[in-house]
Amino acid sequence: MGVVNVTPDSFSDGGRWADTDAAVAHGRRLLADGADILDVGGESTRPGATRPLVSEELDRVVPVIEALAADGARVSVDTMRAEVAAAALAAGASIVNDVSGGLADPAMLGVVAGSGATYVAMHWRAHSDRMNDLATYDTPGGRDDVVHAVCRELAERVAAARAAGIADDKVVLDPGLGFAKRGEHNWQLLEGLDRVAALGFPLLVGASRKSFLGALLAAPDGAPRPVSEREVAGHALTLVLAQRGVWGVRVHDVRGTRDVLRVWERTSRR
Repeated sequence: MGVVNVTPDSFSDGGRWADTDAAVAHGRRLLADGADILDVGGESTRPGATRPLVSEELDRVVPVIEALAADGARVSVDTMRAEVAAAALAAGASIVNDVSGGLADPAMLGVVAGSGATYVAMHWRAHSDRMNDLATYDTPGGRDDVVHAVCRELAERVAAARAAGIADDKVVLDPGLGFAKRGEHNWQLLEGLDRVAALGFPLLVGASRKSFLGALLAAPDGAPRPVSEREVAGHALTLVLAQRGVWGVRVHDVRGTRDVLRVWERTSRR
């Protein structure tokens, strides 16, 4: 899943593809590089980000989705808003990637159910301006177990999706790395990913360029590795995730990711 950020403020490449022509051209490059899905988003979800107006988000994503879908691309819309999801689906998107899992907009699940689209529900607790305040996972037994909490809360989102009429075979789950999670929480989730998979749904993982990779690769003085220099670590993680059978990885560098997967696929033949 190649990332197309039509935003001025995304943490990795905010502003680079902020107008329609640039975003469409970027999406076409990602397709040429081997993307299976293009994930088009018009709202940054980096910590502290300010939400755009609905009209701004619509103006950002709809023309891009129309153009890429007309090219034959499989397009996902990255949005928490039902109104944006509906417009994106009408424009040709076939997947709704909702980082809030339906919590940010009560109308979202109904829109998806009525469309027959694939629905990606991510683990989420709050919007970007306060999500870090909720990065606590103490269980009643006193053990800090983020995997247990994420599994429980994703199961609740699955129940809500079912109640709204979304079929199980249309649901994909995302553990939400970096969303209301500190660095160590992300590693614990990756280590316990089999427990998330045991919920019985395909998994999408978005780790590309995130801060926990920067912290892992920190300089001797503790300075995190810059965003632009985290790609190799991300590719290494992609290989691990592929070996563990995830449904998809959401990445910025599609070409490098595809290279890693081709080598793995070639060497794992029997």
